[in-house]
Amino acid sequence: MWTRKELKDRAKITLKANYWKAVLVSLILSFLTGGGGSSAGNSASESYKSASGGDSLFSGVDPNVLAAVLSAIVVAVLVILAISFVLSLLVFNPLIVGCRRFFIKCREEQPSLKELVFAFSSSYGNIIKTMFLEGLYIFLWSLLFIIPGIIKTYEYLMVPYILAENPELSTKEVFARSKQMMTGDKWNAFVLQLSFLGWILLSVFTCGILLIFYVGPYSELTYAELYAVLKQKVNRSDSEVVS
Repeated sequence: MWTRKELKDRAKITLKANYWKAVLVSLILSFLTGGGGSSAGNSASESYKSASGGDSLFSGVDPNVLAAVLSAIVVAVLVILAISFVLSLLVFNPLIVGCRRFFIKCREEQPSLKELVFAFSSSYGNIIKTMFLEGLYIFLWSLLFIIPGIIKTYEYLMVPYILAENPELSTKEVFARSKQMMTGDKWNAFVLQLSFLGWILLSVFTCGILLIFYVGPYSELTYAELYAVLKQKVNRSDSEVVS
């Protein structure tokens, strides 16, 4: 069994030993996973509201010109979405795995920032395929109802960590191992993430400064500790079965 306090205490020790690198990698990871997508979506929403807010905006405009402009906007949005998808698939996802690898290695050494790009030279194709399918499966499960999507999110929570240490494992093996690791610990992992809510709220009052320089790296190192204990649990279980 593990406790949140144990994981967090070990994460604090590791953070002290790798502070500035951990802050930088956490900031990069936040950019990769946080998504300027939401801000882009908000901007698009606001633009739509402005456009639909009054007929006077388009009064006197030639319908053909208006149609051409709207078509150009749609094409531009589709191109941006396509580029974002390709970047996410081929660049961002491998970097996310590299960031996880960095935080895992922080537990035992002071890793180099080169760990962030290790995926580009270690089973690159397998990593991008597995990470893509992880996102796809969670999306498809979420289409059913919210709850199945949440369950699958936690079931696949360890996928990037497993790839970070075992990039050569097949997609099927990675998913199976993540499922095995999270069995009986989905709720505990949820509560662990929830325990950082207070820190996140405090970060709002510091305009994100606290999040960048403490909460971000602290939480990421805690999740790396969670991966370590869950991996130990599975290894212990496998050894007992063999014996």
